[in-house]
Amino acid sequence: MPTLSEADSRRLAEAAGVAVSPWATAGDPEAAGAAAEALGLPVVVKLCGATIAHKTERGLVRLGLGTVAEVTAAAADLLDAARPEDGEVELLVSSMVRGNRELIAGLVHDEQFGPCVMLGVGGVLAEAVADVAFRLAPLDRIDALELIGDLGTQALLGEFRGEPAVDRDALADTLLALSAIADDPAVRAVDLNPLIVVDGRPVAVDALVETGDAA
Repeated sequence: MPTLSEADSRRLAEAAGVAVSPWATAGDPEAAGAAAEALGLPVVVKLCGATIAHKTERGLVRLGLGTVAEVTAAAADLLDAARPEDGEVELLVSSMVRGNRELIAGLVHDEQFGPCVMLGVGGVLAEAVADVAFRLAPLDRIDALELIGDLGTQALLGEFRGEPAVDRDALADTLLALSAIADDPAVRAVDLNPLIVVDGRPVAVDALVETGDAA
């Protein structure tokens, strides 16, 4: 299935109302360093392109870069790692977001029921807990709040390791944004993984949009 680049996926998600980590794109290492300074260090740098869906598996993500020199060196390495089949690529520079809880959210198309909004527990607990819930799109706010309530690990949404409880209205906003994207016939799926909970509010630090063949 064709995909949008992470940059274009972030743009689509942001336009719908998803809160994403502060970010910028750059075409070369020097521009990446300047972007990192503007965003504020530390940052994450990734190689970004429409055909690069699985960056982590290919080692195309650099985390926790604390100096401009580290950013430019990482950016140069990432550009060198690009393959001919990757096509046009650029660098994506993002603020380093930290939190003790991760969620996953997305939009999927079920062959029988059509578009569904998904919410689940992410991070290191994802495979162990396997806690995922779905609701048919379109959602209203009550549907979104009920979807949050469908998760089995509700304790994870409360106060946690000194952090405030998850802001359910802010999380519902993310789910409603995904529901709105379902109206776009060109979009087949959206993956926000992970959503890191920062001061109780979910922030998407990665986004992947799958499109239909005619998109």
